[in-house]
Amino acid sequence: MKDALIKRISERDYTVGIVGLGYVGLPLLAAFHKQGFRVVGIDIDTAKVEAFRTGTSYIKHFPAAEMQELSASERVRATNDFAIVRDVDAVILCVPTPLTKHREPDMSYIISTSNAIAAHLKAGQIIILESTTYPGTTDELIRPICEKASGLASGKDIFFAFSPEREDPGNPNYGTATIPKVIGGDGEDALDIAEALYSAAIVKTVRVSNPKTAEAVKLLENIFRSVNIALVNELKLVFHAMGIDVHEVIEAAKTKPFGFMPFYPGPGLGGHCIPIDPFYLTWKAREFGLHTRFIELAGEVNTAMPQFVLRRTIEALNHKKKCMNGSRILCVGLAYKPNVDDMRESPTFAIMDLLGHEKALVDFYDPYIPVIPPTREHAAYTGKASVEWRKDVVSAYDAAIIVTNHKSVNYTELLEWCDTVIDTRNALNGMPAAHEQVWKA
Repeated sequence: MKDALIKRISERDYTVGIVGLGYVGLPLLAAFHKQGFRVVGIDIDTAKVEAFRTGTSYIKHFPAAEMQELSASERVRATNDFAIVRDVDAVILCVPTPLTKHREPDMSYIISTSNAIAAHLKAGQIIILESTTYPGTTDELIRPICEKASGLASGKDIFFAFSPEREDPGNPNYGTATIPKVIGGDGEDALDIAEALYSAAIVKTVRVSNPKTAEAVKLLENIFRSVNIALVNELKLVFHAMGIDVHEVIEAAKTKPFGFMPFYPGPGLGGHCIPIDPFYLTWKAREFGLHTRFIELAGEVNTAMPQFVLRRTIEALNHKKKCMNGSRILCVGLAYKPNVDDMRESPTFAIMDLLGHEKALVDFYDPYIPVIPPTREHAAYTGKASVEWRKDVVSAYDAAIIVTNHKSVNYTELLEWCDTVIDTRNALNGMPAAHEQVWKA
């Protein structure tokens, strides 16, 4: 069976089904379509499916022309009906894996999706999970659900693999097709099929021994970043107390051609990966009686950074003989990173919460997010609109906090219009500013 499936992949007589048409699933579907595959997109969000069908891009960095090309192609279908799983050869799961309020994995999306596809599975299919999760998810959760409901056996009738997503929204240098793909299969046949499939659309594949190892790879990547960002965030606090500019230190240190990798401080972590994924391993490690102290400490440091921004804002206002209560504060940037419309886990929300608790009147400006859509964690902000970027609007605020350093923001105008700016991203480095106008945080 394996050889016949690989032959069909090479001949493009093969249909790839993507469950979840978000930041990961949509670019992946496009990558397979570009290589001549038939593709099917499945999403429970009817608005996404309708936008897909009409060729309307609902992700800022995904080109509108490419979206229109997909919707017009005879090799593309989009639906919210899981019965279409019967018509595909590969089922790739790109669904959310958030944390609960107690920092434990919320596997509800993976479980519900596995149950939804299980009833429609057929012999010869491969099921691949891309969502970041704890080591063992494929073996302990997805495979049992699918085998029990379908009556098909892994390695004999159907195949399972894990290949972690490595998307970096808005990165101009790397996209889905140019980022190497790590693959772990449940058995050699599953690994060979998964490798053949991804090799047809991705620049390079990296084989590992099993799904559990592949799941651990993604966690290591994000834990590495989380711990190092926490380190530099802590150093920012220390150096600030000493009157040292941490950004100047970093720029000088990175001139060393070996043994150093620059990480940059900020107002807190954002995005779906780094604030969340490390705690999947923390949770799983407890099953083995182990404590992930580095991960937990990094989490404490990073989640405390909005408090530092609050303190610096209070100091800046006090310097102007103003109190926080009743002050108007503008947060410049809602997205978690520059030049994208992705606001998942953005530290701006935490900063707005803290400012609001101190009775400040808080608004935001973000050129990529005109209105805050419904979110799981920040329902109170649903429908809140970005202010207009005009002198009369911006100059009415007592202080502006740069939380996201979008390139499209005119920082010269910000300095002209607002006499108190708290810069959490070093966005104003080298720009002329009035004495004591800019406060670094």
